[in-house]
Amino acid sequence: MAYIWPIGGGKGGSGKSFLTSSLGRLSARLGKRTLVIDLDLGAANLHTLVGVPYPKKGFSDFIRKKTFRLEDTVVETPFENLFLISGAHDNFDVANLPYEQKIKTLRAIMKLDYDSVLLDLGAGTSFNTLDFFLISQHGIFITTPEPTSIENVYRLIRSIYFRRIRYCFNVTDFKALEDEVVIQFGDGSFNKPECMIKVIADVYPEKYEQLQDAFSAFRFKLIINQVRKHDNAALGMQMSRMLEKHLGLHIEFAGNVAYDDHVHDAICQRVSFLDRYPCTRTACDLHEVGKQIVQPGGQQLMFRYL
Repeated sequence: MAYIWPIGGGKGGSGKSFLTSSLGRLSARLGKRTLVIDLDLGAANLHTLVGVPYPKKGFSDFIRKKTFRLEDTVVETPFENLFLISGAHDNFDVANLPYEQKIKTLRAIMKLDYDSVLLDLGAGTSFNTLDFFLISQHGIFITTPEPTSIENVYRLIRSIYFRRIRYCFNVTDFKALEDEVVIQFGDGSFNKPECMIKVIADVYPEKYEQLQDAFSAFRFKLIINQVRKHDNAALGMQMSRMLEKHLGLHIEFAGNVAYDDHVHDAICQRVSFLDRYPCTRTACDLHEVGKQIVQPGGQQLMFRYL
């Protein structure tokens, strides 16, 4: 079974596609058969970053049933051991992926025969993004040091937390849970994780234990991207502590990646940043982050409905 890493950030421009392509490149260099999948539905650009400007096939061929196997949409990249499922030809309405097609896609991803699979997810907190993230116990959150980006990635993490809780309940029980939270803690308390989890512990102890096991099994990581000299180098550690305090989720800080104008230059020239600028601080940071990400192993399926 592939080692799957969903990669998400709450805000566009945080560098998800750049980091997905870079980590995929580092994995492939180690001899691992690595697949990167562009699941930024409706706004795909990963193909440009891995040297495939005009992919002949992609994710939409699977969705529109031009092919019945997701693996048949894979294209080679110029880099040895690195493969791509592109979203370049997706229709605009693919962002609103229907439930049945989402389930079909999740099942297909789990069956892919690669050493590492990296999922480049869209910004925001749509159910599609949340469910793709929860396909694995592993995952990477990316933010920049700007307050808006930090706020959005926190919103994404909190949404994933709530979404995982939602998997444990049917419609009737979830509505009863919502009502009980409001009764005990007042209007608006349903949006507070600490209130919800207290009610679950009291009213649904078996589900509480199940959730505690699921949360403790998560191996999520946080990367701060585009860090400048004047930025707080300890921000990532501070965010990790805050998330553990307020959500009870252990999210390991994987490291900072320095800001570099050469990233823009490499993207515009459609060349690999790691190949063109291997001695920069940013390249060194990517290598350090990659050591924590690119490793052997597998993971337990987290998505409840498969």
